[in-house]
Amino acid sequence: MLSTRTERGSDTVIADWYLGLADNRSSRRNHWTTKVMYYQAVTELLDARPDHPITWKGIVGAARPRGCRSTFYEVAGSQARRGMVDHLIADGSISSYTIALHYSTTDPITRLIDEAKVWSFWPYRQRFRQAADGDPERIPEPLRALLAEWAHTHPGLATATRCRPPACAVEDLTELSAGRLAPIRAEDLLTEALRQTTGN
Repeated sequence: MLSTRTERGSDTVIADWYLGLADNRSSRRNHWTTKVMYYQAVTELLDARPDHPITWKGIVGAARPRGCRSTFYEVAGSQARRGMVDHLIADGSISSYTIALHYSTTDPITRLIDEAKVWSFWPYRQRFRQAADGDPERIPEPLRALLAEWAHTHPGLATATRCRPPACAVEDLTELSAGRLAPIRAEDLLTEALRQTTGN
């Protein structure tokens, strides 16, 4: 019997979370549509005014076609349904749990930003998936280039949360190193690359 990840063609835990929600045939499709509405809103707000503080009310006001407090907290609150961090924890592996710890937060806006980073980086991520090079202490150049391209397209989102990288990039870099690179180190390398790219 095929696992859920195999059925979806998921190569990582975050890919399984993303594809499981984004699947047009899934009963979760409406929830994904709501999530995307808020991902778009927070991305647009951050990219338009990177240095301007954002609030949940501002995000709800920017959400189209119509945001509201209840759906915002359904997507980003402490009891949010089908969150990325919860999916990582449920996987049970040390690597997934470590990434989950670093991306776990009680702040709904930070939680929304972290998931929005994965959502907005996903098309770039799909262009990257390839074998890692031989040096686990170096970001593969294709990933570095795509990270820079993403940061140029979404400067406010990229620099939000102190340039924390999309969690899927952290997981990819960890997995592609074949166990030679810990998730914490992968996050550090990607954060530094984003800071160099954005000048932050």
